[in-house]
Amino acid sequence: MTMCRNIRTLANFDPPATDDEIRASALQFVRKLSGSTHPSRANEAAFNQALEEVTAAAERLIHSFKTNAPPRNRDEEMRKAKERAMKRYA
Repeated sequence: MTMCRNIRTLANFDPPATDDEIRASALQFVRKLSGSTHPSRANEAAFNQALEEVTAAAERLIHSFKTNAPPRNRDEEMRKAKERAMKRYA
């Protein structure tokens, strides 16, 4: 099973992932599970409740991780991702 490409690794970065980044990742996850980017009115409450629950779980997970590895550098990870994309789409 492959993961949605829009969901990014958020653990062990310096500076740490922001609440907005965690929520955006949770939103992508809920969208992927539901198969919908904008739920109907009938499903809006369930979608929003799932988003809140996934966001809370993701925040607990990210903030509870312990590691001995040095924090990743955002700029370096972005550069690596661009290199991978250039190879993939060359």
